[in-house]
Amino acid sequence: MTQPPSQQPPQGGFGAPQEPPPGSPQPPQGPPPAQPGYGYPQAPGQPPGQAPGPYGQQQPGQAPGPYGQQQPGQAPGPYGQQQPGPYAQQPGPYGQQPGYGYPQQQYPGAPTPGGPGGGSSKRKPAIIIGAAAAALLVIGGGIFVATSGGDDDKKPIAKESGDAEPSTSPSVNEGNGNGDGEGRGADDDLNAGRKAGEAKVLWLQKNDIDLPRNGSDVYGPWVAGDTIVKGMYRSVSGYSVADGKQKWTLELPADLCAAPSQPAANGKIVIGVKNGTTDKADCADLQMIDLSTGKAGWKKSIKQNGTWDFLSDISLSISGDTVTVGRTGNSNAYRVSDGKELFGKPSGICQPFAFAGGSKLIAASSCRTDDTGNPQHQIQELDPNTGKPRWTYRPKRGWEIDRVYSVNPLVVSLKKDKEWSILSLKQNGSFRSGIVSDKGDKFAPDCGSAFAIFGKSLDGCTGVAADANTFYMATAPDSSGTARTNKVVAFDLNTGKPKWKAAAPAGRTVKPLRMEGGNVLLYVESGYEKGGGIATLAPTGGAPRMLLQHPASTAEIEIDFYNSKVLYAGGRSFIASGRVSARNDKEELETKTMMAFGN
Repeated sequence: MTQPPSQQPPQGGFGAPQEPPPGSPQPPQGPPPAQPGYGYPQAPGQPPGQAPGPYGQQQPGQAPGPYGQQQPGQAPGPYGQQQPGPYAQQPGPYGQQPGYGYPQQQYPGAPTPGGPGGGSSKRKPAIIIGAAAAALLVIGGGIFVATSGGDDDKKPIAKESGDAEPSTSPSVNEGNGNGDGEGRGADDDLNAGRKAGEAKVLWLQKNDIDLPRNGSDVYGPWVAGDTIVKGMYRSVSGYSVADGKQKWTLELPADLCAAPSQPAANGKIVIGVKNGTTDKADCADLQMIDLSTGKAGWKKSIKQNGTWDFLSDISLSISGDTVTVGRTGNSNAYRVSDGKELFGKPSGICQPFAFAGGSKLIAASSCRTDDTGNPQHQIQELDPNTGKPRWTYRPKRGWEIDRVYSVNPLVVSLKKDKEWSILSLKQNGSFRSGIVSDKGDKFAPDCGSAFAIFGKSLDGCTGVAADANTFYMATAPDSSGTARTNKVVAFDLNTGKPKWKAAAPAGRTVKPLRMEGGNVLLYVESGYEKGGGIATLAPTGGAPRMLLQHPASTAEIEIDFYNSKVLYAGGRSFIASGRVSARNDKEELETKTMMAFGN
């Protein structure tokens, strides 16, 4: 639909971003953070035809929004004027052609954790220092993220001397089935206060790993059959989903440093392991593991490709039988089953820095330009066996690909400075819609650790879900204390506009986890004297229907998991801490790491 030049962009959404004039404040120095934005929202009272915000007037014929110039054959976007003919310029991907420069570094995705996700506590261990904080602002209906920086969290370093290399093979402890190690059966006291209709606490685990001074991130958990698996520091362990007893532990020769959000369908996974035990080690070794048995498969080192390779940590994603290894300026892909390299760094000026896996393989690339402050990104669907692109989409210059909320349908988060944008693409990679929020709504999808600066993954966010025609996203809590609550907003992927909003239960917050049987699967977060739980929301909206109500008597334990990760499988729910850290060894061993509920 043609939009007159004088018409303002839709309220709540995303107008026309303009380049700042000379002398405008510049973004923070260093690798430019990828920031949210669907263009710049129209400021209230703006004169017709004037570009919103501080960036001056919109030029005649300039397409607003982050979509740039559409490639021939792609559908027109809803923003800006449509030119005559089927192959005209549209507010879609192919704007300026990439020039020369250095690939852009990626910052961890905002919206930052701090909306729904990890319980209402969200307490940081005292030992963790200075991660970047983010506050959501709503200006004129658009979504903004205002960031204030701090010292980056330092990765844990084992207190070992010398340059000793790790052993070539991990060792496996198959366990004795008695719950040794981290496995702890649920004490009777945990279920003593359980009320009718509430689920049972199946088991609770505490940490038993001696960690380095700064603690360690937790990778997973993943469920493979009757086994739930998570990794931390220098081991990966599998436990019975029914009683939490340890089934196996795979000891690693060095720090676990990367893992995909999901394993292959057959339960195989490929993780990243440091290639040494000193602070000079890179995250450059790959190890395949069968999550059902804990048996280690193939292992290989990623060959360094140039002086600047491994400047960033790697990110891993699995699609079918392919595991991709993304990092700044280089990439590789291997067969999960046997470790054979399938494809490597592509030719040309555009290089993938991260991938999203699942039913499709999606690559986000940075293209060399002559202006590092005005990057050019592109997104592609790749053949997972050959790496050849099936289609390519380029957002307008300056917009950086931040996260992939869904690969099928494809829903992508973009950033530019302090602006945030979400767009949806069709199966052929052409523009489908841009998400337009209502004025006043704020969102904060949970995309994992706020401490990972380089080598981030594209996928694995919670607080979002999608089916064929609808994108679901939880709002940030709208109040504090015991009354904090939020809602789920459903957006029509064909128009980008909200379809309906569903409120969380009173005094509670919810976040979408994924789709389940045509419904949205939700985690209802625990609150003050209120247990959490698993619920579903119909694709037509309404009130959530509780599937598994966690007991109120253990709400204090449930809420205490730091940056919690939630899984629901086989009628059981699992909550795992996203990081383990403490002030001393005694507290470290008392840290609760995983909990399971069931009927």
